[in-house]
This record gives sequence, C-alpha cells and structure tokens, in this order.
Amino acid sequence: MLLFFIALYLLSNVAVGAWAARRVTTSQDFILAGRGLPLFLAASVTFATWFGSETIMGAPAMFVEGGFLAVIEEPFGSALCLFLVGAFFARPLYRLNITTFCDYFRIRYGRAAELLSAVMVIPSYFSWIAAQLIAIGIVLSVVTDIPREYCIMASAAIVMIYTLLGGMWSISVTDFFHNLIIILALAVLAVLLWNEVGGWETIRQRTSAGFFRLVPDNTGKDWLAYLAAWITIGLGSIPQQDVFQRVMSAKSETISVRASYLASGMYLTIAMLPLFIALSAKILHPDLPKDNQLIIPNMVMRHGSLPLQILFFGAVTSAILSVSSGAILAPSTVFGENVVKFFRPDISDANLLKTIRWAVVVITVICVLMSTTRDTNIFDLVGESSAFSLVSLFVPLAAGIYWKRATLIGCLCSMAIGFVVWLLCLWQQSEHPPLLWGLLASTLGMVAGSLLSATPPITNQANGDGN
Repeated sequence: MLLFFIALYLLSNVAVGAWAARRVTTSQDFILAGRGLPLFLAASVTFATWFGSETIMGAPAMFVEGGFLAVIEEPFGSALCLFLVGAFFARPLYRLNITTFCDYFRIRYGRAAELLSAVMVIPSYFSWIAAQLIAIGIVLSVVTDIPREYCIMASAAIVMIYTLLGGMWSISVTDFFHNLIIILALAVLAVLLWNEVGGWETIRQRTSAGFFRLVPDNTGKDWLAYLAAWITIGLGSIPQQDVFQRVMSAKSETISVRASYLASGMYLTIAMLPLFIALSAKILHPDLPKDNQLIIPNMVMRHGSLPLQILFFGAVTSAILSVSSGAILAPSTVFGENVVKFFRPDISDANLLKTIRWAVVVITVICVLMSTTRDTNIFDLVGESSAFSLVSLFVPLAAGIYWKRATLIGCLCSMAIGFVVWLLCLWQQSEHPPLLWGLLASTLGMVAGSLLSATPPITNQANGDGN
C-alpha cells in the first residue's frame, strides 16, 4: 500500500511535467518559467533550492552527533545565502534581463570570463546532484528493500523525464505542492514526538552540555572552522545557477527580492523540524540503525501510522526529486547558453532548447554513476559542491557588481588562482579549512590582477592639449 502511494506521487511529477510542457515554447520558458512566477511560487521554489536531502537527512545526521555547531553550514548557512541574495544580488542581476549568471560575466568582463565561469559552474553541480540521488536511493530502499543502486537509477529516470518536459515551470509547480505536503508531514511528526519525549526539559537533560551552543570555543582553529561553515553555502551558493534561476524566475524585481527574504525566513524555521525529529528519535529509540542518515526514514517506518508514512515518504521523495531537477537543469542551462552559444552564437532558439535537453540527459547519467560508485555522506557532498563555487566564482561576481575597478584580468586570475590554491590545500590536507585559503587567494587574485591591468587615466597631454 505504501509503495503504491509513493508510486502515485512519482507519477504525479511526470504528469505535472507533461502539463508544464504546454507552457514551454522558448528556451526562456524552459529555463526561467518565462519570468512569470508570482510571489507565492517564487518564494516556494527558492525555499526548495536545498530543502531536500541535506535538510531532511544530511543535517539531522550531523545534528544528533554534534549539536548546532555541526549544522552551521546547513541550514543556517543556507538561510544566510538566501538573505544575502535578496539584499545584494537579486536587484542588480534581475535588471540585466539575463538567463544565466555567466551572462553577467560576459557583460561585465568579456567573453573569456563567460567561458571560464561556465567551465567552473558545470562540474560544481555533480556532487550536489549525486547527494540528492543517494538520498532518494536511501529513502526508497528503506521502503521497498530494493538495493539502493536500483532505486537511484529508477528515480533518476523519473526526474530526468519531467525536467525534460517542463523545465522550470514543472519545478515551480511541483515545488509548491511538495513544500505544503512535506511541511505538514514534518509538523505532524514533530508534534507526536514532542508529546512522546516529554517536552523541552527532557530533551535538555538527555543531551550533552553545549549541545545547543551556537558559537565555538575561544580557539583560533575552532573559529576558522566556524567561519568556513557559515560561508561554505552562505557565500559559496550565491554564484550558483540553480539559485539564480529560481530567483530570476519571479515576475518582477521586487518579487524576486521578497521571495529571497521569505525563503530565508522559512529556512530558519521549517528546517528546524527535521533536526528536532532526529534528536527526539535518537532519545526515544536508541535501537535505531547507526547510520544517522536513515534515522528519520526508519523512525517513520517503525513508529508512524500508514497515513503518516504515505504523507512523509511521498512528500520527501517528491521534494528530493524536485531539488534534483533544479540542480540538473542549472548546469544544463549553462552548457547551452554559455558554452554552446559561445562557439555557435548563431544557434537558433529551437536548437538551443534541444541542446539543453540533451545536456540534462548526459548530466543525469554522469551523476548516477557518481552516486552509485562514491561512498560519501550527503552532507559532505553538498559542502564539496558549494566550496567549489566559493573559491572560484563568488569574488568575481561580487567584485563585478560592487567594485568599479574590477577587470577581466582580475576576474580570470581570481577564478584560476582561487581554484588551484583550494585544490592544493585539499591535496596537502591543510590544517585550516582549504576553502578559506582558496577564498583568500581568489580575493588577492582579483585585487592584484585588476590593479595591475587597469588602464591608466588619460591625461590632458595624452589628449593633445599640451597642458
């Protein structure tokens, strides 16, 4: 019975994709939903950017072991990211009427910056998509007892189909309904566990001292790790295409800003529910499997009624698939708009749309291979993806908007040097977070490259005045 209803949830996604396909006539419809989303859909689709595997499974697994300090990156860093997007990036980017943020690099710096930023963006998504597919494999495996690898392949096929059909329109509509259902399911489960666990006083007594602390000890190393946790997603996900597409799909500049703020507030509140559920489950049922990524699914399977199981697993499955869809669409869009069009600027819109859809297929296959061969937890995969863009793309994006002296040479140096330093620090297993070294190198590359390559001001003598 449970499997039947989950199958209905999944088929409903395909049905929505088929319905949304009727609204897709141009590449802009496919990529940005025709820039026609009202506030409630824009906020919902922006909130759903990360409200999938990392929020429902990855973060709770870390939280039950290390408290709030273990989950600064997600959900707190995610909320910070969406707030900063609304405060500093949504308005200037929306006004340009562009399709990808790599288009901004072309407008601000030049064609070389566009191509290099696209080359940086596309692989940064592979770890993130793999994390979503691993999560959906875990969920379906718990429910069906089918090996995880087969669950991953089946779910990847479904998400690929409805992404191919409707693009951002299908993502936006499915996200809205998934959010309503998953919030309801999490709220019901949280209330049941609150009553069962006996309230806050029992939780406080059963957790270690400092479990709910939000700041680290007064050591330099701890504070550097703390800073890295805040900025991994907090800054690193600002220059990511899926965030850009969701925010830019709003029907107006004001709605895009408000949607970012609303989504940030929703993250700070709703994302607390999975953390509380996992902690309560750990307190009440210490016999649950040791893999904490499975703690909430197993909790629901063992102690939830059939209606709650249907509500929870159907919504979680659909929500993770929807996050996967947005993550797959983003690099596919960049490939079409900023790589293919770079070499074929005269490509027709119909052929561009076809190219983006083929990229969806190829990227899905690559990420299925990653998710079935890598043995890495969901939380680490998401952090890896955001660190990739933080050390290579954040500084050139921010400097381009807010520093008039930023140049093409500075942009290229920032992307290349930041990325190389980050890789070297990872390889050397640096004592301090490698992404901090990469971010510092990216900043220095931007400043030095821009100042050294800046065109000197034209003097009166150069103008021929002779004064």
